[in-house]
Amino acid sequence: MKQIKITFPNKTTETFENDIRPLILMEKLSEGENDRKIIAVKVNNEICSLDAPINISAQIEGVFLDTKEGASIYRRSLCFVLAAAANNLFPGTRLLVGHSLGYGYYYTLEKKDGISKQDIDLLSKEMKRIVENDSIIETSFISYTEACDLFEKLSLTETRKQLNFRCPSKVQINTLGSFSDLYFGPLVSSTGILRVFELKPYADGFLLRFPEHNTPEKLTEFVDQPKLFEIYKTYKEWGKKLGVTSAASLNQMIHNREIKNFINITETLQTKRISEIADQIKAKKTARVVLIAGPSSSGKTTTSMKLSLQLQALGFNPKLISLDNYYVGRQETPKDEFGNYDYECLEALNIKMLNQNLVDLFNGKEIELPAYDFHAGVSYFKGDKMRLEENDILIMEGIHGLNDKLTPLVPAEKKFKIYLSALTQLNLDDHNRIATSDNRLIRRIVRDSNFRGKSAADTIAMWDNVQKGEKLHIFPFQNNADAMLNTALDYEISVLKVYAEPLLKCVSPLQKEYAEANRLLQFLNNFSQISATNVPNLSIIREFIGGSGFKY
Repeated sequence: MKQIKITFPNKTTETFENDIRPLILMEKLSEGENDRKIIAVKVNNEICSLDAPINISAQIEGVFLDTKEGASIYRRSLCFVLAAAANNLFPGTRLLVGHSLGYGYYYTLEKKDGISKQDIDLLSKEMKRIVENDSIIETSFISYTEACDLFEKLSLTETRKQLNFRCPSKVQINTLGSFSDLYFGPLVSSTGILRVFELKPYADGFLLRFPEHNTPEKLTEFVDQPKLFEIYKTYKEWGKKLGVTSAASLNQMIHNREIKNFINITETLQTKRISEIADQIKAKKTARVVLIAGPSSSGKTTTSMKLSLQLQALGFNPKLISLDNYYVGRQETPKDEFGNYDYECLEALNIKMLNQNLVDLFNGKEIELPAYDFHAGVSYFKGDKMRLEENDILIMEGIHGLNDKLTPLVPAEKKFKIYLSALTQLNLDDHNRIATSDNRLIRRIVRDSNFRGKSAADTIAMWDNVQKGEKLHIFPFQNNADAMLNTALDYEISVLKVYAEPLLKCVSPLQKEYAEANRLLQFLNNFSQISATNVPNLSIIREFIGGSGFKY
């Protein structure tokens, strides 16, 4: 009889004679954690549900509800409960997940007469019933043929279509009562823990709202982002017109060898949007500096260069000022709560010098530009000068661009602020969305490997800190933008996959980053590949994969 050795977080071990389910190990896993709730487990750094049998010797630890990983499982499980509730109330009607908005996901229900407040109330009531019953969520495998029949019967159109391009002999499904669905990641073992949520009417659909991971017992106040929503809505309608709304429909286009035309259309649309922003800048007439901000890997550098071309076509002479050159010396740089230098806070920049330089430039004076030595951690001057002539316009990109505290001495009429976000309108299928942060993380993994010598594990390890900085310094100011640009290209994940997959496969189960690497590999498995030879040399994607016509 096979023996299984389990090693717990406190380094103690136990040996079992047969397969064992994590549910019976809860006492050991929660030892010393007070009232923190375990929502899943890591088995050799792979996240598994609490009822998934462990059949190999393993190091295990709990995944707690108040962690980022726990929150992902909670949200994914809520989505499943919503899908089951919709199937119970409106069988045969398609429920479609959209993008995130605040701490919530936007959904629509494809009813002929539209979705009403009464429909939303019924859905909420049905979800609460399922939660109160503490219903078991079963995970099982069915044959490929059974999966095709099941998804057709449940009107899961895109989920069924994807099985034309992912053809496993068996398909893992999740089942709740009479409803089954496919989710790319573990769910909770039963619904009783999913008590904190809200369905909020919004636009033509509703939001499924959920708590932040660090306050799982309550919902945060809803903060609307109407400009961002309008961009998403516009791109979603565009995707519908072209018939590309999911990974499955993109794969179909690749399979039919129609992808080159789609790439050209996608790139042309983005260039058109940048051109429209250039027209807005010209129409403002008083703008002398363009401030570009966006989260990590949103394509700020390439966008700055493409916008420069559009502005030149309108008669401007763009000049770039790099905010990186305005860092204060390392001795003056604030530190975070862990004692590390915080280069992302506003105080890490010499705001006084920057504003004086801007004021002098706008008054026709010549300035000497600073430089920064990142290795030595010192600011210095190397003799670079700048003066603004009549048709000159400044372009500055950096994370604080939308925060008026960056440029307090510059009048609002002289500023034009742009927010970038990689908002893909694609879903994986009917009920599995593509997170904007996943799109950016994959971009960054590829770029860090190509140009900074970092492994996928290195990039994943620092991603939480990157997102923390974005939450503090970028997202709160996005509604201050004069214009927003979606930098996602709906074909890009199929290109990035070629580069990202081998990097992610090198992350070992002995590394804590393995769980995230494994999740991203499962995500990328939904996409067919596109060769980089199809990518135009001025595309934003070139910023990450290399071969750009721009010099960075």
